[in-house]
Amino acid sequence: MQSARGFEYGVRHIISPRSGPIIDVLVGILEMSASEVLFLLDLGSIYLNHERLNKNSSVSEGDYVRVHTKPRRFVANDGRWRERMLFINEHFVVVNKISSLPVHASVDNIQENLQSYLANELGGEVFVTHRLDVPTRGLIVYARTQEFQSAFNKLLISREMKKVYRARVEGVGLQPGLLRHYMEPSPRAPKKVQRHFQEGFQECLLEILDVKEVSVGVSELRIQLLTGRTHQIRAQLSCEGFPILNDHAYGAKKLNDLEAIELEACELEFTDPLSGENFAFKI
Repeated sequence: MQSARGFEYGVRHIISPRSGPIIDVLVGILEMSASEVLFLLDLGSIYLNHERLNKNSSVSEGDYVRVHTKPRRFVANDGRWRERMLFINEHFVVVNKISSLPVHASVDNIQENLQSYLANELGGEVFVTHRLDVPTRGLIVYARTQEFQSAFNKLLISREMKKVYRARVEGVGLQPGLLRHYMEPSPRAPKKVQRHFQEGFQECLLEILDVKEVSVGVSELRIQLLTGRTHQIRAQLSCEGFPILNDHAYGAKKLNDLEAIELEACELEFTDPLSGENFAFKI
């Protein structure tokens, strides 16, 4: 039995009609070849009773199976992650993330993400400490131990890491200074912000440190992020009428089909919470 819910996104909700290897069960139901089902399995696009599968497990009659038949795809592993690492020690690694790549696994793709590529390159697990949007590039820190991850997360909560971004935006005339908005509490994107306080909305703070006109109708901003909301810089700049170049989700003109916008995390400064050593990174 299949549910029609989610068909437009390629998501199939299936109650297994029989027992057996999941690949054999799904081949007939999905009208796919065994190799196509195996590809989805390897990508992490198949769930059995709400648990992600990574091998050809057996299913029982009546089991619930969810299959993402159209998984979102990202940049393939080009093997160049060592040259993108700015720093590495026993506690953490700092890497220059490229655009069009998620920081960690998505619901339908466990393979194509920076965390997975770094783990393969370093031969050991790495742990997420903070995030950059898929189309954003620049500096990001991954923990190499859970001890550092926990300590670093506390540092982030207390806003003890300085994060500076470079953005190119549509329009000229934006002035340096503090921008404060309030974000609607919704899991959906694009995020909506407004200038006036409303109960339950999240405060968004950033400081525009520098503004320069780099071409006709285009400004380059240097921004210090003071709070870390999802899509915060993108939503705030769009609200002010200065969307980031190619960020068509937030009202900018579509310049190309790449999942890349002109936003770069270009500076990070923090104190290692385990060693007490001060670090500053810049691109």
